[in-house]
Parts: sequence; C-alpha cells; structure tokens
Amino acid sequence: MSDTELARFFLSLVLVLIGAMSAGHLFKRLRLPRVVGEICGGIILGPSVFGFMAPQAQRWVFAGFETQSALLSAFYWLGLVLLMFTAGFKVQTGAGRDGSRLIALLVIGAVVLPFAFGFLAAPFIPDTAKGDPIAFRLVVGIGAAVTSIPVISRLFIDLNLMGTRFARTVVTAAAIQDLILWAILAVATAIQQGHGSDPVDLSRVAVTTLVFAVLSFMLGPRVLRVVGRLGVKRFTEASLIGYTLLVCLAFVTIASLLDINVVFGAFVAGLVIGRFPSDLFEMVKQRIADLSLWFFVPIYFALVGLNLDLSLHLDWRLTLVFLAASTAVKLASVMLVARTAGCGWSEALDYGMAMNTRGGPGIVVASVGLASGIIDDRMFTALVLASLVTSLAAGLWFRWRRDRISLIRANAGGVPRSR
Repeated sequence: MSDTELARFFLSLVLVLIGAMSAGHLFKRLRLPRVVGEICGGIILGPSVFGFMAPQAQRWVFAGFETQSALLSAFYWLGLVLLMFTAGFKVQTGAGRDGSRLIALLVIGAVVLPFAFGFLAAPFIPDTAKGDPIAFRLVVGIGAAVTSIPVISRLFIDLNLMGTRFARTVVTAAAIQDLILWAILAVATAIQQGHGSDPVDLSRVAVTTLVFAVLSFMLGPRVLRVVGRLGVKRFTEASLIGYTLLVCLAFVTIASLLDINVVFGAFVAGLVIGRFPSDLFEMVKQRIADLSLWFFVPIYFALVGLNLDLSLHLDWRLTLVFLAASTAVKLASVMLVARTAGCGWSEALDYGMAMNTRGGPGIVVASVGLASGIIDDRMFTALVLASLVTSLAAGLWFRWRRDRISLIRANAGGVPRSR
C-alpha cells in the first residue's frame, strides 16, 4: 500500500467516524436513539446522499483503490464483534422469582409467533433470496422476532426507568430471546455454507452450536478462573483489558473454526465474561465498553449506512409491508402473553413496544445475512430500515408514556413531574 492509498484510507475512516459521532450526537440531543443517528451519518456519506450529489468524489474517498473496501470491512467486522461482546457482558438479569412466569411468557410471545410469521412469509417475498432457501427463511424469521437489548437498555437509562421491575423484566426476556435467535442465526449461516444439506447434517450443525454454547458456559468461567489464580493478582487494569479482548477473539476464532457464526461466538464470550462480578473486572468491562461504543461500534453502524443505496435498493412496498406485518404480529403476540400473565392493556402494550425494538441486533441480522450471501440488498435495506423505525417508535413511545404518567401524578398531587 502506497502512502497515498494509506492517506486516503485514513481519510475515509476519519470521515466515517465524524459522520457517525456528529449525527449520533444530534439524535441524542433530539432525545432519539444514538444508533439511528450513527447509521444516518453513514447514509449521508454513502451513495444515497454524497454519492448521489457527487458520485466521483464519493468513490474517490471510499473506493479509491482496490483494497480499501477490504480495510474498511475489517473495521466493520471488528465493530460488529465488539458490539456483540459488550452486549453479552452488559446483559443484566434480576427480575426476581415473582417475575419468572412473565419473563418466560414474554420470551415465548416475542419468539414463537413472530419467528413463525417471518419463516412462513419468507417464500412469498419475491426475488430477495440469494442463497439457501431455508437459511433465507431463518434470517427473515429472526429479523421479525429480534429485540435490541442495547437500544432499549439505553432508553430506559435515559428515562430513569432502568431500576424498575418493568425494565428488568424486558431486558431479561430480551437476553434469553436473543440468545435463542443468535443460535438460530449461527445455524442459518452454517446452512448457507453448505453444512445443512440434509437432515443429518442440519442436526449436526444444531448440536455443534448447542454444545459450543453449553461448554462455553460450563467450562469457560472455570478455565478463566484457573488462569486468573495463576496471574490475575499481578495483572494491572490495562493488561486485563488486553487479556479480556483476547478471550473475546479466542471465542470468535473457535466459533469460526467450528463453522459457527462469529456473532454468536462474540455474544457467548460476552456472557461468559459477564459472570465475573469483581470490581476490577467491572472497571475492565467498562473500559472495553467505552472504547467499543465510542469508536468501533459507531464505525460499524456508519458503514452499515454507507452500504445502503436507497436510490437503487429501497423497495418501499417490501419495507412497509414487512415493517407493518412484523410489527403487528409482534405487538399482538407479546400483548397476548402479557395479558395472560395478568397485565393491563396499557402495560401489555408497553411490553409489546419494548420487545419490538429491533435496533442494533436487527441490523446485525441484516449485516450477517448480506455478508453471508443469504439475502440481497433490497431485503438488507428493508431489515435495516425496520430496525431504525422500531427504535425511533420505542423512543418516542416511552418518552410520551413517561411524561404522561408523570403529568397525571403531578395533577393528582403525587410525585412531581420530572424532566
């Protein structure tokens, strides 16, 4: 690589990060999910806006030499891996035994019917499947059922709701649900790679994925504790950051060697690291989260937007139908199970809106599906836009609900309205 090419690559990386952070900050100021702004920053820099206004300049910056796309792709995948790793170790449960029935019902309501809807409806989506039809149906089912833990958690934190039973119940249910769906995604990518051509082969893929997860949860913490006893007392916080990232990459490498999707490997690694509650590890995890969420993850989301060409790949009919139908099924299914658990209609709707927030994980599903050759650019665009719209809808809904409830309490002489 020449000095000119290196300079052009760094220029593209700087512009991507500036676009993501600027748009993310703007959306944060507007009290909207930051992830939506980061993707919009990429859309502005991509063929949809910059490329439409100045196509030659856009290509010069982002596709100026042969290996530039591969270099940006490396940051794309590193951001994706760190996103799933931090999502795994930041998962917190604790709704209590009294909420276990509701959590189980929410998982069932958020997974079974929405996934079945996507799986069964996928064959009727014309000309969007690029690879194996079973893998395509699995990805569409996941896209209809997934819930974003990062977006909904950040929203609850911003609204001072994270300590409520409602928020803990949603996050716990979403964590269990997404673990199931990431396992299904790992199976889908394995099928796409030709490892599920018959029932026996498909069973082997499913068993391998399950065994990897079970052994990781059973043996991973024990192995890390043994290593820790040998030298953790001599480790500084800085060195532990490096070793923790090494654990993440080791899990991702093992998963890849077993033909398991790296997204699932990174998420499992995060769950394993999350089982170490010491104060030192809490600081280490916070440092990794800060570095990831303020550098690598914004680059990933901006590159997602950069890959969207709305002028060529936006199918309004496909996007609107998928968004409306999947949202209706998800809301109805979650509300039904919440009502079964004894919730009122308004609380059931709150659970439905929360579990329909697809955010980053919905975009991850789209990214993996496109990169694996399972879906085409039209379906990728539809899945990404559905994730953005549901995240925006959840943000607006819960802010309105918070303010409305606060106003009612203030008028009744109760808790003063807070902003």
